[in-house]
Amino acid sequence: MVGREDWWCRSMASGGESGRSAAGRALLLSGAPGVGKTTIIQKVAHQLSAYELRGFFTEEIREGGVRKGFKLISFDGQSSVLAHVDFSSRFRVGKYGVNVAGLEETAASLLQSDPPADLYIIDEIGKMECFSDRFRSGVRRLLDTDRLVVATVAQHGAGFIVEVKERPDAAVWEVTRSNREVLPERVIEWVRARLLRD
Repeated sequence: MVGREDWWCRSMASGGESGRSAAGRALLLSGAPGVGKTTIIQKVAHQLSAYELRGFFTEEIREGGVRKGFKLISFDGQSSVLAHVDFSSRFRVGKYGVNVAGLEETAASLLQSDPPADLYIIDEIGKMECFSDRFRSGVRRLLDTDRLVVATVAQHGAGFIVEVKERPDAAVWEVTRSNREVLPERVIEWVRARLLRD
């Protein structure tokens, strides 16, 4: 008998339970905060480091063991503060003020589709990032091309978050505590299968 986890992994690796976007060029990882989406992204990027990667991942800023904010780290070594408790920005998510100006600059350079990279990685498409018009426009343009994209996306949210999840050309995989250990390899298989077609 096929175990439920084995069935789930095969189903996800072929484009999701519904089979949506099995041949698509965008893979979205969704799940609850803290479930491990960024860790999956980091593992995938490490295993695929021989390819040209463009984009960023998000890392916590901690002071004295307390989370104070978040920073964006690009795959070419750049970093910028995304949000911090000390920011007085009018753009806020909970106790964090969001550095929208910095995000606009980051989006402009890291989401360029030309010259093309082998893989674009975005961590994440969330409430903070969606304050930026340039970020939303950059992601939308990227998804409208034939570029290969792996992104994390907030589990809940409206507007652009819903728009991205409902794209017919994007597969959405849910990250849970029970599948997060096997997902990095599944994502890598998904990416390599598409790179081999190019």
